[in-house]
Amino acid sequence: MKAFLSPTDMSQTPSATLQARAGAQSVRLAREVLQTESQSVAALAERLDGRFVRAVELVLACRGHVVVSGVGKSGHIARKIAATLASTGTPALFVHAAEAAHGDLGMVTVRDVFIALSYSGETDELLTIVPILKRGGTPLIAFTGNPSSSLAGHADVHLDCHVEREACPLNLAPTSSTTAMLAMGDALAVACLDARGFGPDDFARSHPGGALGRRLLTRVSDVMRTGDAIPVVPAEASVMDALREISLKQLGMTAVRNGDGTLAGIFTDGDLRRLLERGGDTRSTRVRDVMTPTPLTIAPHALAVEAAQLLDSGRKNQLLVVDEQRRLIGALHMHDLMAARVI
Repeated sequence: MKAFLSPTDMSQTPSATLQARAGAQSVRLAREVLQTESQSVAALAERLDGRFVRAVELVLACRGHVVVSGVGKSGHIARKIAATLASTGTPALFVHAAEAAHGDLGMVTVRDVFIALSYSGETDELLTIVPILKRGGTPLIAFTGNPSSSLAGHADVHLDCHVEREACPLNLAPTSSTTAMLAMGDALAVACLDARGFGPDDFARSHPGGALGRRLLTRVSDVMRTGDAIPVVPAEASVMDALREISLKQLGMTAVRNGDGTLAGIFTDGDLRRLLERGGDTRSTRVRDVMTPTPLTIAPHALAVEAAQLLDSGRKNQLLVVDEQRRLIGALHMHDLMAARVI
């Protein structure tokens, strides 16, 4: 009787030689893809002219939303462009062209600007809704790879995203063309960002939930230790008193304060080691005589990320917070910044 072999038994493991050849081919092909796509994007820069300026003007003049639309791969790119516009100060949303033809076009008004993406410029779903947009007076910006296409002809502004060839070896799968349209969308969003004077604080307000938002919105006053949590001793205190405060507050240091509330200095583990190396007496020595008189300080309104940079550059773990009169109002440890996920 003939034995039946399982698929596992029938399979053959590729030889090391074949694997090496496949690996070399993959790297070669990947390089060609990246080079082809980068050349396609670079070519866009040479073609930018007054039409791009007009597109920027239309977006800046928009009193509603920039509605970005497409089908298939262009639709995916359109969704990303809408997201980029929205996060950089231009209210925008994505509408699938097929859904627009079945009711979603009702969300587009004369106050909006419509950006249509179609590399061929002949996408039926987009051409179906173009007459309604034109009749309603909604400005139309088209991204296509064919300036002679129907969509380009109907557009108020046409941005040429033509590429010499797709990065796909078959020259079929949308690769270079979608990359070019994405890059054009990024260029439009960034040009509008700059024209609006959109800054880091504006960006943070549209990204409050992520790491970037925390870095741009969190202030020192939001994470510093205050009140009884601040390790502090008067300048007349003994080193032993300072050690008790360090142990109690567990920050590895204590601030030293003058009688008027201003900061005199800081006493750290390092200061203690230097005292002991000299044979000093922790009970009789005044902390003012062995402290560091010029500690790292920061204002409460500074960004927490600035505190992290200050600690990093000074190779320190602790930071004191003072007001404009140099009065001690807070203390900060590197661990506080980590807990707040600023770093």
